[in-house]
Amino acid sequence: MTASMVSVCTSASKAATRGTGPTRATGPFAYPSFASYVRARQPVLLRTARSLTANPSDAEDLLQTALTKTYVAWDRIEDHRALDGYVRRALLNTRTSQWRKRKVDEFACDELPEPEVLPTGDPAEQQVLRDAMWRAIMKLPDRQRAMVVLRYYEDLSEAQTAEVLGVSIGTVKSAVSRALGKLRDDPELTPVR
Repeated sequence: MTASMVSVCTSASKAATRGTGPTRATGPFAYPSFASYVRARQPVLLRTARSLTANPSDAEDLLQTALTKTYVAWDRIEDHRALDGYVRRALLNTRTSQWRKRKVDEFACDELPEPEVLPTGDPAEQQVLRDAMWRAIMKLPDRQRAMVVLRYYEDLSEAQTAEVLGVSIGTVKSAVSRALGKLRDDPELTPVR
């Protein structure tokens, strides 16, 4: 038996003498059947633990924790022929709990990952452009204006725009196309291009 397994059994027996585990604990191995089980099945259970985590040291810790839980519940386990299943379930549950509680590590680096600052235009120029666009849209006939606003400002699809206005999709396509042509030709928007 390895030193790590002895420490598991020792810590579990200490827990038992404090009243949190089995009540008949009197030494490091209050349950001789538990000690013989660990001696016999440790290599197999350790392979299972290693399949659940990449680090061999973490696998040993995982097995220790699962065996501690098994030791504390030893007198409540009715069928000792199913112990491997019990320990494997304890391994899996413990690993899942560790995974859920894991912290996201932060690593120091030479340069701070600052977001790239996109050049923004002058807010006054942006407002002038918006005003010019709205003036040009207001020159459109009511139906075309409604379709342009629904398509591009409300971000509706052609089908949704057609449904809202009670027209066919083809009507929306042709009216929006004519409206965009008028906006392209608007002299107030020419400097923008």
